[in-house]
Amino acid sequence: MIKRILFVILLFPLISGAQTFELPEVKRYEKISFKLINNLIVVPVKVNGTALSFILDSGVSKPILFNLSQDSIDLKNVSEIKLKGLGEGESVKALSSMDNVFELKSIKNNSQQIYVVLDKELNFSPKLGIPVHGIIGYDFFKNFIVEVNYGSKFLKVYNPDRYKYKSGKNIETLKFKVTNKKAYVTAKAIINEDKEIPVKLLLDTGSSDAVWLFENEEAGIAVPNLNFSDFLGKGLSGNIYGRRTKINQLNLGMYKIKNTKTAFPDSSSIKGLKKMGARNGSIGGEVLKRFNWVIDYPNEKISLKRNSNYKKPFWFNTSGIGLQHSGMRYVGEKAVDKEKTLGIYNKKMISTNNTVHFDNEIVISLVPQIVISDIRDDSPAKLAGLKVGDVILAVNKKDAHNYKLQELTLMVDDVPGKKVSILIERRGERLLFNLRIKKIF
Repeated sequence: MIKRILFVILLFPLISGAQTFELPEVKRYEKISFKLINNLIVVPVKVNGTALSFILDSGVSKPILFNLSQDSIDLKNVSEIKLKGLGEGESVKALSSMDNVFELKSIKNNSQQIYVVLDKELNFSPKLGIPVHGIIGYDFFKNFIVEVNYGSKFLKVYNPDRYKYKSGKNIETLKFKVTNKKAYVTAKAIINEDKEIPVKLLLDTGSSDAVWLFENEEAGIAVPNLNFSDFLGKGLSGNIYGRRTKINQLNLGMYKIKNTKTAFPDSSSIKGLKKMGARNGSIGGEVLKRFNWVIDYPNEKISLKRNSNYKKPFWFNTSGIGLQHSGMRYVGEKAVDKEKTLGIYNKKMISTNNTVHFDNEIVISLVPQIVISDIRDDSPAKLAGLKVGDVILAVNKKDAHNYKLQELTLMVDDVPGKKVSILIERRGERLLFNLRIKKIF
């Protein structure tokens, strides 16, 4: 339920050598803790001995690194290539690197091919609020059975011959088909009326959204009348725009997810999909996190069991504001009561890490700077006069730097009718804006 960022990437076919992640024979499984950020699973990965963070993305084949120099991780056997993905732009320049060592705790691959995107604009860390260096998908999933527990935030990775399936009345097992190293499930969508429409959906853990559907008049897939235009996210080839709405229901086997948040991307954003086979859309993290699931690539099936997130309402960005990190800034506070002050007194200075103390009277701290990255047209934020680039200082009289980006994102959104006050800095001037949240649907 956080501002979304989408990692939906399609790659030109490239030559790759043998490469396999392996679990030590002495272990039945490996348990890996993860962070859940914007409905995305972020796991720790070592690449050639360097500790990094990767999004677990079933929508991508080879691992991809973003905004890293070749020297920072000692890449092996490098050559130039081009990558193509979702978005309105063209293909982007990248590097292909062979024979790299990948480690996820005891799970290891000594000969992994990776791609490195050179465009510095393709840096998703500011939107997520934590450092994220890349995405990893099919090459990790393909030889394992992976159990995902969203409540406790851990993965259990099994060799297929050492996993014992559980049974129960609340467990639904669905078959999926792996095509071009991507997993597709069949679901049923009820869009406007009671008619069930079979849909083939990419299983996409790298999308923080709920469901995407592609308009198809012949198949009966059309945007409902109640919708609004929005920025859907950023793909490898540029920004993705479309319409946001809700459909009546999405059926995954016995599970019936009502009032499902759904996006219909513009045709220009998905033009690269035409060569990738027929599908009707994708299912992402905001639906998947409602289940604890076991995904079995070797046997092409996924087992779902609903968890405590199952009945939670889908989140819409009610304020219309997108936030992201943008460097650092200094703040001055009184050391005793932490009240803000505009002055710095001439006392003895003591420096510790990112904080400077002036004889226990004033504390100068270096804190993350949060800025408005995008604003939806006709939204409460737009109507109030907020602008892209405004620095967020406080929300409802609470200092922004005391909160994580996810927490702050939720603070600027509220239920319809509520008022949200936002203190910002614009070109050196402090301005206070009051938003009245309105109902989207």
